[in-house]
Amino acid sequence: MKSNITIQLTEKSKIDTVDFDNLPFGSVYSDHMLECDFINGEWQTPVIKPYAPISLDPAAKIFHYGQSIFEGMKAYKDTEGNTMLFRPLENWKRLNKSAERLVIPQIPEDIFMDGLKKLLEVDNNWIPKNEGSSLYIRPFMFASGIGFHASPADTYKLIICTAPSGAYFAGKVKVLIEEKYARAANGGVGFAKAGGNYAAQFYPTQLAIEKGYNQVIWTDDNSHEYIEEAGAMNVFIRINDTLITSPTSDRILDGITRKSVIQIAKDLKIDVEVRKISVSEVIAAAQSGSLKEMFGAGTAAVISPIAGFGYQGTDYDLPKLETPFANTIKKAITDIQTNKSKDPYGWRVMI
Repeated sequence: MKSNITIQLTEKSKIDTVDFDNLPFGSVYSDHMLECDFINGEWQTPVIKPYAPISLDPAAKIFHYGQSIFEGMKAYKDTEGNTMLFRPLENWKRLNKSAERLVIPQIPEDIFMDGLKKLLEVDNNWIPKNEGSSLYIRPFMFASGIGFHASPADTYKLIICTAPSGAYFAGKVKVLIEEKYARAANGGVGFAKAGGNYAAQFYPTQLAIEKGYNQVIWTDDNSHEYIEEAGAMNVFIRINDTLITSPTSDRILDGITRKSVIQIAKDLKIDVEVRKISVSEVIAAAQSGSLKEMFGAGTAAVISPIAGFGYQGTDYDLPKLETPFANTIKKAITDIQTNKSKDPYGWRVMI
């Protein structure tokens, strides 16, 4: 059954002020946003309205107890002008998984999907057509109910905003393997896309930047013996011709790009191992020359190659390969996303 959606169109679009040939990532916003409130135990009618600031009471619990979760998605246009999403139901499922952990009411599929599709119809002209560009989509939910008592809120808000963004070129990054700080702990919220997870990353990341690195490779919270994630991305490590990534857990995000990389790699006949990998194994591989690649996987960059890493005062450079797995897998994924190839998995959703 289709959701009822109220639509309030902007009086004047700002699209003519945007240079679509020079788009930064995630800092130019489309004309409209979707907003839906959870009041008296049920979700209300979603509203698509002009993009604008929101008003909240100073006692709103988002400010005091951090009930806030989000997702990252993209919409694409192909050469024929068709609009596509990539595995959107996976984002919806993960948003609800995050919601459950933070005691935020789960969002029904029809409100999420119907609202998202209608928002993309309303702001369809904001989806860039340039090669490598996309419309970044940010759904987020937070506690809007008020009170200084430490308990879940009684009202919540879902908002979906969109931002036309150019190609995300992070370049090859140099990372520091973390020995002291932890991104997440067993029994915690590391598997959820909770805002606080990212806030807690900023300080150790800043320390790494001050040492000349771009990002942090997170290790387990107990012994710091095992590789877990790369910055805000899942991490893949290639030793010889085998691609290795950590299994998901309480501490590790079940990345949608991660799952796609694993599937594509297997279908390309690349050996894939989902297992714990120790820092000592990576160091030994680097010293022996069997460490071929490391890369992060996530929505923004799809795949972000790692040029080298530091550990205990020593830097290790990765070799420059003629045909790295990272490039081959990234092309396979982006070709599906932009309708340049067949989609045997049913990942591409036309709007």
